[in-house]
Amino acid sequence: MIVPGQPSDLRLGTRVFGPHDFALMAIINRTPDSFYDTGRTFDLAAALNRLDEAVTQGADIVDVGGIKAGYGPDVDADEELRRTADFVAEARSRYPDIVISVDTWRSEVADELCKLGADLINDTWAGHDPELVSVAARHGVGLVCSHSGGLGPRTDPHRAAYEDVVADVIATTTRLAERAVHGGVRPDGILIDPTHDFGKNTRHSLELTRRLDELVATGWPVLVALSNKDFIGETLDRGKNERLPGTLAATAISAHLGARVFRAHNVAESRQVLDMVASILGYRQPTVARRGLA
Repeated sequence: MIVPGQPSDLRLGTRVFGPHDFALMAIINRTPDSFYDTGRTFDLAAALNRLDEAVTQGADIVDVGGIKAGYGPDVDADEELRRTADFVAEARSRYPDIVISVDTWRSEVADELCKLGADLINDTWAGHDPELVSVAARHGVGLVCSHSGGLGPRTDPHRAAYEDVVADVIATTTRLAERAVHGGVRPDGILIDPTHDFGKNTRHSLELTRRLDELVATGWPVLVALSNKDFIGETLDRGKNERLPGTLAATAISAHLGARVFRAHNVAESRQVLDMVASILGYRQPTVARRGLA
């Protein structure tokens, strides 16, 4: 049972993440046109090399997607599966204990990928396909409940307006989480995601980051996907390849405020930030402690 104000364990695949564990989710895009890596891991061999690298750098979760989030050529379900199924199968074989997340809003795609070993359905489009709940329940996997401001898949916001963006995000994500529980999804496998930039302008995403503790207070584990996003670029007036410092700052703030899972392109740097925050908060001991002891 999820109790507001009382964080609980998060169980994904064979892994259990306690209330004070920061789980790092590495992004692996099997797309030729992703906004950040522009097809760098579209080829299977390149994607698997990136998987090996991410695991070595400290990733707990790998998140694979076959469709660019924004506007672009249509990608049907068959093509989405062609881009992702071979990766999921090989990742499961190579790393039995890594958590495999699949970034899809389609229930038929999620169903096939769960059969191949996926542990988490990362639905960034706020339950656009309500059958995803049934898929997650049937396979016993986790589910991300997100907020897109009412927008459908692959659409960008235009003059988005909220009386209180944080209240809207909390209402939407907790409603989706409760619906998932009623649909048979394990409560300890559900996360909520404020979904920065989706259906939001830069000021909305900044306010969500500043008030993230209000989402944490719901008791549902919070996932944040901040990495190199437009709200960081606009805040600092930096291009997509110049947003790492801003991303790491937002990551540290989010960790301090209680986020539990962090979706990132830059795994090594993000791991260091999360470990440092955990140590400052007293959740993690220093790797070495020699100073002043000689």
